[in-house]
Amino acid sequence: MIDPVVPAAADDAPPVRAIRVLLVDDDPLVRSALSMMLAGAPGLRVVGEVADGAQAPAAVAAHRPDVVLMDIRMPQVDGLTATARLRERDDAPSVIVLTTFDADAQVLQALRAGASGFLLKDTPPAEIVRAIELVAAGEAMLSPTVTRKLIAHVADPRAEDRRTRAERLLAELTDREREVAIAVGAGRSNAEIGAELHMSVATVKAHVSRLLQKLEVGNRVQIALLVHDAELA
Repeated sequence: MIDPVVPAAADDAPPVRAIRVLLVDDDPLVRSALSMMLAGAPGLRVVGEVADGAQAPAAVAAHRPDVVLMDIRMPQVDGLTATARLRERDDAPSVIVLTTFDADAQVLQALRAGASGFLLKDTPPAEIVRAIELVAAGEAMLSPTVTRKLIAHVADPRAEDRRTRAERLLAELTDREREVAIAVGAGRSNAEIGAELHMSVATVKAHVSRLLQKLEVGNRVQIALLVHDAELA
């Protein structure tokens, strides 16, 4: 099936492909509500839905989503395990975890496993759409306030080990890369980082790409978590 395209703003600009979304939730009512809600967003397309994390890898292979909305609590394979499995793929989609709690140890574990952010299941539709658009564009959707709340809420017996590792990795960065990493940890967008550090957005994107490699992480949220682990934000 050919993806629908969304008309671009400028007449001479190429059409923009709709963001492909996969739903993973064991509650059929939640899946139905999300599917109906996202169907009304012109820039999104729900390409599939499954009822358990065990089915997520096959669904990703079949439907090639850009973003997966992943429930955390499922009976066979939970969202934490499923997220880690998906993020190991060469064609890994971005993952947003869904939860009924805003300060949950499993949420923080999912973020460390590679999720790009999380949403409460009662999040307003417009905010869900915006979150999907942000992670599909490679931006962060997790505020520094929420990150601090999660880290503070969860008693982590490995906190000292995490701080030591974070400090070691961040020490290997150049001064400029470190500035960009701290700005990412503060929740700045690429445009905001560019304005703050007097760089073009393209240069910021290049720095973020290098950070992902040098810090051995998969997305901006994990950069932010390292910055927080090192107590630099």
